[in-house]
Amino acid sequence: MPRTALPPETLVLPAPAKLNRLLHITGRRPDGYHELQTLFQFLDHGDTLTLRGREDSELRLSPRLPGVAAEDNLVVRAARLLQAESGCRRGADIHLAKRLPLGGGLGGGSSDAATTLLGLDALWGLGLGLTQLARLGLALGADVPVFVHGHAAWAEGVGERLTPVELDTPWFVVLHPGVTVSTPAVFGAPQLTRHTPPITMARALQGGAASWRNDCEPTVRALYPEVAHALDWLATRAPSMLTGTGACVFARLDSEAGADCILAEVPEGWQAFKARGLNRSPLHAALGR
Repeated sequence: MPRTALPPETLVLPAPAKLNRLLHITGRRPDGYHELQTLFQFLDHGDTLTLRGREDSELRLSPRLPGVAAEDNLVVRAARLLQAESGCRRGADIHLAKRLPLGGGLGGGSSDAATTLLGLDALWGLGLGLTQLARLGLALGADVPVFVHGHAAWAEGVGERLTPVELDTPWFVVLHPGVTVSTPAVFGAPQLTRHTPPITMARALQGGAASWRNDCEPTVRALYPEVAHALDWLATRAPSMLTGTGACVFARLDSEAGADCILAEVPEGWQAFKARGLNRSPLHAALGR
């Protein structure tokens, strides 16, 4: 059967997931935000955005995400911000195929925003550089810049100060235990570790994956027994860890076959997928950047 041709001026682009391979909380700022040190890595799994240019200035997103008003969606916010900053009078029809769970710690909304910024920059012929697009992305969320720059990174500050790194690229199994974790609740918890001594990027990389941890994990375990159960279940099969503030947890595997074995045993009621770690974002590969 012949493939259906896409309409002119249409881009179909990935919005990949990320993992926090390491996450340290080194302090709390006067504005309430926390100082972090983390290692971001992309996965070859995520959402997909289809963007089609319009000659008018309307922005139409489909379908609507349950419980998320259209104007609150980071895709729409990113598109409006790009219009405002560039003065572009064109619009777009945007279709979001959502595969990543909301609030899972995989950066789905931030990745969607970054794909929107880079995709519309290309579609509208704006020619903005990554530095400028990352600056716009930071106004939308601390995780957006790493998706804009498109390379695995050591990050500091609130996650916006990025240094590209080359990490190992194993297979991962990612589990979502079916609960929603409140990031404000985790960062506001009195028992959260907030004063891990800062380390250098070189020391973190030298220590390797066996020494990496997530400072949010003990607090999330205490607040969300379902996440604790998922971590414990996964840890009996491979080294496991929380990503971000969760609810997703992940295990590092040396082979795809090992990932398949774990997926075959996942209890009913949990979402799970396998993915390969990537140091270059598939979004940048798709756009040739």
